[in-house]
Amino acid sequence: MASDEPTDLDWVQLRREMGTTHYTESTGEKFVRKFNENPFVPIGCLATAGALSYGLWCFRTGRTKLSQQMMRARIVAQGFTITALVVGVMMTAGKNLK
Repeated sequence: MASDEPTDLDWVQLRREMGTTHYTESTGEKFVRKFNENPFVPIGCLATAGALSYGLWCFRTGRTKLSQQMMRARIVAQGFTITALVVGVMMTAGKNLK
């Protein structure tokens, strides 16, 4: 009894006949593409991480005034990152509507 439903081997043969029609993007390629689309988000993330790290190091070494300034800089960097993210999403949505 032959059934009309395809088997697993039928799908393998079909894929061979069709060839590779899709491209899988690597993690590095995706990062480069996203960075080129909106470079301010990773820059803001690095600035946030840098300010946080340096602020914590200053706190540990007893320089509390500089530590407070770095924590304020971290907040500014986070705001910059969120703003860049929102602007990037709005620009992408605007491109999709056109």
